[in-house]
Amino acid sequence: MFTTTKEKALLTTTTGALPRPSWYTENLRGLPLSQGFSQRAYREQHIDCLASHVAAQHKAGIDIMVDGDTRLDDDVAGRSWVSYATERIAGIGAPRVEVQPAGFMADKGPGDLMWEVIETRMTPPVLGKIGETSLELDRAYKAIQPMTDRPVKIGSISAQILSLMLADEYYKDRRALLFDLSIALNREYHALADAGAPLVQIEEPAIHQMVGDPTQAIRPKEWVEAFNLEVKGLKEKCEVWCHTCWGSPAAQRVASRDQSYKAALPYFDSLDVDVLTFEAAFNQGLDLEHFGAMISKDKKIALGVVSHRTLQIERPEEIADLVRRALKHIEPERLILTSDCGFGRQAMSRIHAFYKMVALVRGANIVRRELGLPEAYIPATDAKLSMVPLATS
Repeated sequence: MFTTTKEKALLTTTTGALPRPSWYTENLRGLPLSQGFSQRAYREQHIDCLASHVAAQHKAGIDIMVDGDTRLDDDVAGRSWVSYATERIAGIGAPRVEVQPAGFMADKGPGDLMWEVIETRMTPPVLGKIGETSLELDRAYKAIQPMTDRPVKIGSISAQILSLMLADEYYKDRRALLFDLSIALNREYHALADAGAPLVQIEEPAIHQMVGDPTQAIRPKEWVEAFNLEVKGLKEKCEVWCHTCWGSPAAQRVASRDQSYKAALPYFDSLDVDVLTFEAAFNQGLDLEHFGAMISKDKKIALGVVSHRTLQIERPEEIADLVRRALKHIEPERLILTSDCGFGRQAMSRIHAFYKMVALVRGANIVRRELGLPEAYIPATDAKLSMVPLATS
């Protein structure tokens, strides 16, 4: 159900994760978010971090806010994106130091950054039937939404990625584990929607990473079935987004630079969601034609136009050029502009993330102006507000 983006063209947002301030030293370490909010130091730092994220996004002119994944612990390369969920789902045990087998790890070992990243994930085992969850995404939403009159997008790791990152010692059946995780997380998303969240983002179906692998026990249509179970009923309450990318931990990619989405797009088109997000900045718009031709008109496309993998700030003109190329294949009212993935998880500094957001909106404004659409006000570019005025000759 389109709510936030209905009849609006070229809105801007980011994926979700933002760099954590150096002064934010408190962590939940498995506690429920509500219990963290009962502790003075954690509550103060969490709320202040949210305020910093909101201020930066307002200053950059971003249309759809994110909470920066502020609830996640300060772990190596975004480990908490996974562990925040696994620590709060009944049936999953304490983590162990072991590396789960994965195709993209086949050529890696000690001395590779991704080896250290995966090693520090500390694989948790599934010891019993997946049961109650306590992610409290609704509380995360309620903590930030009063700080802004703009819509806030809350996202969380999918059941699909979790099912691949657990040691299955109970089900001995990866498909059964996947479906039980999907049912469990669906309850969390409904609690978030019932709290009033206008957008819910499920992050990373496994489809695009598994579609070309004949050795996988779970077939692409089963991944689709499981994902649709994970989001069942949500479109009746809010706008549902599905984020996809080719890797994010420590800004690393888990596929080749020229990896295409094309083979996975028919399956993505079968997902019961309103918005699909895809990378396009890092791969220089590799799949723009395919997105336009293979994704149904009833879905919007959130296109990555700034990269989370490079520290070089994109120029507004190059962002505008990528958007123009996308518009040859995707109608402006179906196009949302975002980042390839999140700016957090040890990807970059706060100043890099901020200026990438400013560049994103500046680039969007160039194209909006060309199309006769309203431009976003960007306080960061307002010369009257500059702390250091330009010298005059």
